Amino acid sequence: MDYATLWFWLLGVLLAGYAVLDGFDLGVGILHPLAKSDEDRNVLVKTIGPLWDGNEVWLVTFGGALFAAFPEAYATAFSGFYVPFMLLLFALIFRAVSVEFRHKFAHRRWRRACDWGFTLSSSLAAVLFGTAVGASIDGVPLNERGIFVGSLADELSPYALLIGGLAVAAFALHGATFLRLKTVGELRERVTRWAWGCYWIYLATFVLATGLTLAFVPDATRNFRGFPWAAVVVVLNLLALANVPRCLRRDRPREAFLSTGGTIAALVFLFGTALYPNMIVSNPNPAHSLTIDNAASSDSTLALMALIAAIGLPFVAAYTFVVYWTFRGPVTAEDAATHH
Repeated sequence: MDYATLWFWLLGVLLAGYAVLDGFDLGVGILHPLAKSDEDRNVLVKTIGPLWDGNEVWLVTFGGALFAAFPEAYATAFSGFYVPFMLLLFALIFRAVSVEFRHKFAHRRWRRACDWGFTLSSSLAAVLFGTAVGASIDGVPLNERGIFVGSLADELSPYALLIGGLAVAAFALHGATFLRLKTVGELRERVTRWAWGCYWIYLATFVLATGLTLAFVPDATRNFRGFPWAAVVVVLNLLALANVPRCLRRDRPREAFLSTGGTIAALVFLFGTALYPNMIVSNPNPAHSLTIDNAASSDSTLALMALIAAIGLPFVAAYTFVVYWTFRGPVTAEDAATHH
């Protein structure tokens, strides 16, 4: 394995880490309007209060690693997808403002505005993440220098928007299984009903997206012929998906949460497998695609980055583990009340 291939998969690990960890934060935001009372909404915000900003470390690390390892792909992505990235930045900032400032004023209208800001920004971020994945698989117009030459309509193809919907459904389900771990009493019973609804919506979206990918994006499956071991991930993904309703029926919230996290990680892995060795696919001229070879930094740069990653990634993982261990356990209405 050369350094460019190593960094392609390390970026996948960072992206999967972010999707799994911040995915349930976004899911809680998506589900937030379903809470009946202000007290319940306080609990929902409190469940992610100590976690959400630390989870975004994985996204920041991913962006920095992409810039250093594959500067050509970084430049094309951030210039060509400028409007979606600015919307994503706005959504992430507005989510932070909504969460942190929700309790600063006692006015009911302020609280409701922050609640809807939390929901809309979380939903928008999930859609944009999924749409970016869909556009990467479907391809966008690039010229011979690998520079984006299309329009916003090329980035928002029906297929890309479908994958955006799949991301929303996946994060909502992941958020629901997280809330079953963190809530008690009547609220937990309602969260269980939300989880069932999210599961069926996600299952339908997953089947539709898989069918359309196999039918209309044939290049997405070409690597599975060269890497037959990738079929193991497909099987594990299906088993994790089938395990969710089993865990909901048998009241095994931790297993359900691990299963939904596993499905998200598997989707990221399958996305990477479908994309490899491309970084950004050119459509309709595949020869103009940016790959791990023509978009990568020098081997010496990638080797130095690998050394830094070997030192730094364990610290990120350890920090994440300590935070989650410290704030384990359910959140009650009394706990939420102490937030403000």
